[in-house]
Amino acid sequence: MTFKNLVIVESPTKAKTIDKYLGRNYKVVASKGHLRDLPKSRMGVDIENNFEPDYITIRGRGETVKELRRLAKKAENVYLAADPDREGEAIAYHINHLLKLDEDAENRVIFNEITKDAVKEAFKHPRKIDKDLVDAQQARRILDRVVGYSISPLLWKKIKSGLSAGRVQSTALRIIIERENEIRNFKPEEYWSIPTTFKKGRSKFDASFYGVDGKKQDLHNQEEVDAVMNRLDVDAEFNIDAVTHSERRRNPNAPFTTSTLQQESANKLNFRTGKTMMIAQQLYEGIAVKGHGTVGLITYMRTDSTRISQTARDAAVNLIGLEYGQEYIGKGTKTTNSAGAQDAHEAVRPSNPNLKPDDIKESLSRDQFRLYSLIWGRFMASQMAPAVYDTQKVDISQNDVKFRANGSVIKFEGFLKVYPQGKSKDNILPEMVAGDKVKVDKMEPEQHFTQPPARYNEASLVKTLEELGIGRPSTYAPTIETLRKRYYVKMAAKRFEPTELGEIVNNVMVEFFPEIVNADFTAGMEGKLDDIEEGKQEWVKVLNEFYESFGPSLDHAEEEMEEIEIKDEPAGFDCPESGHPMVIKIGRYGKFYACSGFPDCRYTQAIVKKIGVTCPTCKKGEIVERKSKKNRIFYGCERYPECDFVSWEKPISRPCPKCEHYLTEKTTRKGTEVKCSHCDYKEDVV
Repeated sequence: MTFKNLVIVESPTKAKTIDKYLGRNYKVVASKGHLRDLPKSRMGVDIENNFEPDYITIRGRGETVKELRRLAKKAENVYLAADPDREGEAIAYHINHLLKLDEDAENRVIFNEITKDAVKEAFKHPRKIDKDLVDAQQARRILDRVVGYSISPLLWKKIKSGLSAGRVQSTALRIIIERENEIRNFKPEEYWSIPTTFKKGRSKFDASFYGVDGKKQDLHNQEEVDAVMNRLDVDAEFNIDAVTHSERRRNPNAPFTTSTLQQESANKLNFRTGKTMMIAQQLYEGIAVKGHGTVGLITYMRTDSTRISQTARDAAVNLIGLEYGQEYIGKGTKTTNSAGAQDAHEAVRPSNPNLKPDDIKESLSRDQFRLYSLIWGRFMASQMAPAVYDTQKVDISQNDVKFRANGSVIKFEGFLKVYPQGKSKDNILPEMVAGDKVKVDKMEPEQHFTQPPARYNEASLVKTLEELGIGRPSTYAPTIETLRKRYYVKMAAKRFEPTELGEIVNNVMVEFFPEIVNADFTAGMEGKLDDIEEGKQEWVKVLNEFYESFGPSLDHAEEEMEEIEIKDEPAGFDCPESGHPMVIKIGRYGKFYACSGFPDCRYTQAIVKKIGVTCPTCKKGEIVERKSKKNRIFYGCERYPECDFVSWEKPISRPCPKCEHYLTEKTTRKGTEVKCSHCDYKEDVV
């Protein structure tokens, strides 16, 4: 069989989607990712020879290369349609090299969305491979390889085998540990409030202490509270000094970038960054939608830009007018990209806004539907009118002690019609005018203490990395996953807690490689990589400048770094097989029990934590806390495998009052949620 045009993409799903758009003169095949890379077994970079990379065909990909060469010989034209970013450009460059195609051929095709019109239009305008983009990716790859393959062996030798250090990874770890140190060093400060409920006729409303003698005042201790309370007669009337009515507008957010998508997905859907990107990739590459065929549902999901095309804006405006009315059409959010943002393509948005989530729900998995709904809603909201609130501010006083009450009512939903943000409840105050009198229903001073900053969760860490300019959209998810895999951090209530091993590695990095873990230095390097992409800097020069300081640091570490022994902790019992004392060791997935007679005795045992609950299945064993291979906590019976009870949520010792099955609890941002494992019984969050 002969064909005129061969199109090579990365993914079989993407190949299948594009193939349906191009017709019989095109054959679309997948490379299934990278075919050529640096070797895993050695650095593969000649530092002395201008950082010359030694690329090899990736092990196991030889047959794919052979098949692509065979197909390329049959085709009149070969097009390279990898993703529209540095990584995609590098994949296209290496395929071009392996197939021995003309380096100046205009055979690179890019599209920001996989729709019929976008793909066909892209093939009308092929271009040459952008060598600046390739050089930027190559510089990052070599830079990370030099750092990782230089420092990691040192860590293996001086601390523990299996450790690694990476340029972005090490900086992210330092950020997490610095936050942990803030928490440890935090000294709570006392402060007070005087929440008050007033009543006017039959109506009641809440207010809070504002200040005295016309000035705003904070309350720091009991004495200051007593001084305020001594000026008040809670049984007497209070005066309404002023009632101010105003209108407040709340504007929608811009469409998603990769970073904001990961943050919102973590906060609203409880998705990890890796899961968000995996599902977004599926939506981008194409889903078989009933009545529409296979179609890419969203634009390319790796972007720093909030820009959208006029075509997308027009489609959204038309749909908003039809679905909600002309008054809901907004001016569109302004594009305000972060410093150093790549504006090569659009924000993450639906490829076709007319494909509403509910209309295609049956064609999507549950997680695909939830993420698509989030992307669709955020995009549509960004093109809608602001929400409008009627607000009311009431100043109340007695003896020059002022209280303030604030109320608001949604006057016009605007973008909240499609993208609700939090629980936006009306806070309605009774009708009041200056000179009215009110009485106290309840006034109870409350003592508080300032809280330490919260540990980072995935959303807040991604936000911080983006704000500091560390990494790029494609690096956040793998960076976080690496920190988990190396057991440098663990998850506690869905937040990052550094491990002892992570702190040891960080201390070594801070002492011997301060630039590598310096946020400003890492962000500056990202800027230089951007300059390479834009043709403003030469990649070898950038790497040489980096190595001028890194090389001496490496030599110093080789000479001065002392071995750090991570001592095994006594477990307090003997090995059941050899009789040697058992010890606690640190492994890839955390701590575990092992025989001190290793390697003669290889007995190991997981460390389990009993939670004080009898197994609801066998009624004999206790429930213990365990960890999955992905380091996720779950609960099971200590008598496993004799008893196979398992639960992702923590069982508690009380039975359900409705059906007698066991109850579970989990901690949320609002408190502890208790619910039945079998029926719909729930208890209020406490």
